Amino acid sequence: MTSVNHYLSEKRSAVLAREALIEAGNAGPNALAARVSAEGRSGVRRIRIRDHQVISDSPPDFAGYNLGPSSPELQLGVLGSCVTHIFLIQAAHRQVPVDSLEVEVSGKIDPRGGRPGHEGIPIWPHDIGYVVHLESPASDEDVKALFEAVEASCPILNLLKNPQTIRAEIRHSRTAASETQAGAENAIA
Repeated sequence: MTSVNHYLSEKRSAVLAREALIEAGNAGPNALAARVSAEGRSGVRRIRIRDHQVISDSPPDFAGYNLGPSSPELQLGVLGSCVTHIFLIQAAHRQVPVDSLEVEVSGKIDPRGGRPGHEGIPIWPHDIGYVVHLESPASDEDVKALFEAVEASCPILNLLKNPQTIRAEIRHSRTAASETQAGAENAIA
């Protein structure tokens, strides 16, 4: 396995340049956006973010074709990706050498959640945890400080720990098929 230390030297330059922009008052909020559409007969969800696409699907036991990870699985992957990235940023910033880094994320989702007799089971992913596998010649003190910095500054980890209110709205456009259905329903009534 190749050490990530070479990458950390490049990362350090980028981190320092970004911090200089922030300190100079030349950086502000970045708008984030994603679009998700359900696809035809498969129901696969195509996630579009900037110039990238990710496919999300359900396993066969939930009427999916297993063409991609489910939304709860993607959430765990997003958490792992963010924790890994922030470890790299903090290691570069603190000049902590890293030979290898892997983050393993786990959780549960129970299809019985919220149903009669199972009201105490959450409908959302829960029992989420992660394990960082870090190979480094750094001291235990440096690794502990690195870990604490990641825990304090990882955006997705802190989003999950500190939920917020999410704005939502629906914009409904009636299609010819829905107008035909509505007409049939009115004729029956």
